[in-house]
Amino acid sequence: MDGTLLNSKKQITDTDRKAIDRFRSLGGHFTVATGRTIQAFQQYVAMLELDMPVIMYNGAAIHDYVSGKTLYTHPLPDKAKEMAIELLGRMPQAGGEVLKTDGTYVFSNTEYQQLHTRICNIVPIYRELPDIEDGGWLKVLFSLAPEDVGLMELTVRQLGCDKYADFVKSSDIFLEMLPLGVSKGSALEQYRTLDGMEGFTFVSIGDFDNDLEMIKTADLGACPANAEEVVKSSADLVLEHTNDDGAVAELIEYIIDKCVK
Repeated sequence: MDGTLLNSKKQITDTDRKAIDRFRSLGGHFTVATGRTIQAFQQYVAMLELDMPVIMYNGAAIHDYVSGKTLYTHPLPDKAKEMAIELLGRMPQAGGEVLKTDGTYVFSNTEYQQLHTRICNIVPIYRELPDIEDGGWLKVLFSLAPEDVGLMELTVRQLGCDKYADFVKSSDIFLEMLPLGVSKGSALEQYRTLDGMEGFTFVSIGDFDNDLEMIKTADLGACPANAEEVVKSSADLVLEHTNDDGAVAELIEYIIDKCVK
């Protein structure tokens, strides 16, 4: 979504929208892999006319908005609460939220956390971290000043938290705690096993660290011109356009051209 399908104004360009419609008219299927929750992504379902399951929570779930069913989840271990409490104690300046299928629980409502809430356009549930019910935690998102993200990554390693969960940057100000081995890439592997998905060719596009495994796992992994350098080095195809001027449309035209040939 951000940095790929959405432009810098958090909008889907007409160029990309028309390309997606053309792709579908030719028999292609389109969906999204996102870090957003079921509730936060709802606003885009009608906008994109999605009829395919969506990879959510950066790979910890796959949700089908047509049936209203969550087809797959891989939650964090129960130790996630203990680790989150320890990390927040070490870095009280961090904002944070716990994401579950039933909503987003904000436990530290800092300026950076409020920014994330606005970006996702959600109404969160405000609750102290120890009071958030155990079980079903799909991810924990910490929001910090850019200069503090590296410090939290170091703290994670010092505490040994990386033995129990993966910690992945999803932007310059967001660090996410995910279940070990879970990513958009692992979710794509699960997606291939869904009914009716056998034999499909999967093409992915992403711009940031949390897209890396998906780009590597897809049959063709692409990135927009504005992608992080580490993403560009892992992609099969680095596009000429950015998210502001139709990178998704460029990829779709590339796919159509390859299929015609």
